[in-house]
Amino acid sequence: MTNQKALVLTSGGIDSTTCLAWAVRDLGAENVLALSMFYGQKHQRELQAAADVAKWYQVKHLQLDLSNIFQFSDNALLQGSAKAIPHTDYAEQLATGDGPVSTYVPFRNGVFISVAASVAIAHGCNRLYYGAHADDAAGFAYPDCSEAFNHAMAEAIKQGTGGQLKLIAPFVQDNKAGVIAHGLHFGVPYHLTWSCYEGGAEPCGECGTCRDRQEAFRINGVEDPLAYPQKPTNNGDETK
Repeated sequence: MTNQKALVLTSGGIDSTTCLAWAVRDLGAENVLALSMFYGQKHQRELQAAADVAKWYQVKHLQLDLSNIFQFSDNALLQGSAKAIPHTDYAEQLATGDGPVSTYVPFRNGVFISVAASVAIAHGCNRLYYGAHADDAAGFAYPDCSEAFNHAMAEAIKQGTGGQLKLIAPFVQDNKAGVIAHGLHFGVPYHLTWSCYEGGAEPCGECGTCRDRQEAFRINGVEDPLAYPQKPTNNGDETK
């Protein structure tokens, strides 16, 4: 028996789903809660994926609406914004400007973690997991995924909860391929996950997160279980 209980921030994507699997492996499903946030994003696909994943692992799933907090941000991911989601990889996006990419929602992880800390304490949890990894932090694309940010938030939560809650980011030093390597070992149901920033019937295959996801599966020598649009080759043949 364990005296540990955890809350896991879940978005329905690769990283948070693998993080949930990690927590369930360590603590058992009966000692794990999943928490997802609606922050005003343009589509609901990721929230549905988070619910599907929580059901798969038989953990209680909580959802909160934080959209009012981000209503002042004109960001490509958010409802009401006319900005288009870039269909290029993150390296190309970073090459065209300084600082975070256009799909960085200002301090989103900081807000999520702070809210989650309060929810975790209220539910008797002493661990809080989130799935930040090194690829997202590279080049300050998403600075609230960095190792330095994680250390600062971990210390703030430790101090702010009187040591009751520990922040855990098991993949903060891994790249996305490394995250998937862990998940393949755990048997993570990646067919239930959603990463695409677009909200279509199938992932676009072209946005930064789709590109990162497909490359990470390729590095692991396995096929992404999600279906992507077929693109014509130069000779007119259809290939994936």
